[in-house]
Amino acid sequence: MLGLAFSLFGLLLVAVPIGISLAGSAAVLVLFDDFLAFSTLFEAFFIFISKYTLIAIPFFIYAGFLMEKTGLVRGLFNFADALVGWVPGGFAYATLISAVLFGAISGSSTAMAAAMSVIAYPEMIKRGYPKWMAAGVIASAGGIALLIPPSITLILFGVITEISIVDLFFAGVVPGIMLAISDAVIIVTVSIFVVKLPAGTFDLHKCWPAFLEAAPALLMPVLVLGGLYGGFFTPTEAGAAAACYALGYGVLFKGKPFLKDLMSVTRRTMNLTALVFFLLGCVGIFQFYLANMGWPQEITAWAGTLGLSKYAFLFALIGTLLVLSMWLTGVAILVLTVPIYFPIALALGVDPVHLGILTALCIEIGSVIPPVGLNLFAVSGVTGLPVTQVIKGSFPFCISDTVVLIIVLLFPMLALWLPGKLITSYF
Repeated sequence: MLGLAFSLFGLLLVAVPIGISLAGSAAVLVLFDDFLAFSTLFEAFFIFISKYTLIAIPFFIYAGFLMEKTGLVRGLFNFADALVGWVPGGFAYATLISAVLFGAISGSSTAMAAAMSVIAYPEMIKRGYPKWMAAGVIASAGGIALLIPPSITLILFGVITEISIVDLFFAGVVPGIMLAISDAVIIVTVSIFVVKLPAGTFDLHKCWPAFLEAAPALLMPVLVLGGLYGGFFTPTEAGAAAACYALGYGVLFKGKPFLKDLMSVTRRTMNLTALVFFLLGCVGIFQFYLANMGWPQEITAWAGTLGLSKYAFLFALIGTLLVLSMWLTGVAILVLTVPIYFPIALALGVDPVHLGILTALCIEIGSVIPPVGLNLFAVSGVTGLPVTQVIKGSFPFCISDTVVLIIVLLFPMLALWLPGKLITSYF
């Protein structure tokens, strides 16, 4: 075990990519193992990524990118603005609402942050919002997509641990709404007491045209989530439905301009999908070697000798994940840590679905923690604002999200109540 640990962390210290470090450390030890053939590593790689559920990932990524190109995201935003844009900080609320709706379709935090940087940031600046606040709202709102189903983070957690992805989706709804409410509280506080934004006037006549503009986008989560929760779709089929809907809308209503951009959107989807699947295949190699050595059982037995309570373990785990999020991306954290801590958590009586939501919450907070927080750089790259200003704006939301994390940790039923109320045996 020490040999694997030293080889893994040695590779990571010299900046070898996380996937290659995972597979490479296992491969080195297999070379000196008389009982394992080197070819089994390739089999483990392809067996792990051949799981049917993983096909949902490129579908949802594709749907998110297509929505960005077709203008469906802008329609969502304009409708949210018509509803709440007139109150103090209302434009920020509109960004938050759009993040929740778009997150319910794309499942991608970074895609959400990048899209809203293009749409919402210039308008917020025109309306007198400080640049740091506008950037912070967008970066933090994007993280909600990690909890609102269909979350790619929850799909990956479900695949790695082999627990029900539909249960994870259901479990993410309440914590995701809690994140949105906590962010709204921060917006109210900053808008009234710090920035002192003026109130506008509500115009009922703008709501109906804005609703008609947003209707095609609003129908997508109804189709996807209704089919998923109603038992008509598996997560993979829901992803295919979302991609087909966005593709059909673009072809029918956007015509030639959309078709010209279709290849670039497809290329972006393929690049991101290839990266995710390579990482997952490397996880398959790492898990294969661990399982053959019997180390998960040994680690679990060792953890049992420490006498940790369930909550002591969870607090230690959350602290570790938040520290790791300062240096690793969310996907890297998942593939590196879940195979190690998951069997320990099960041995201590932690509900696996609750554990998945806590992990996703940690990664959501990590998306705005420097120096690696992807949402910080997505917003900075699109807006041209220094990362330090984005960090300044996102810091209050980071604090409120941490409060939500602790509440969900202490009250597991916030995550487990909805899955317990719904029938998920079809999956």
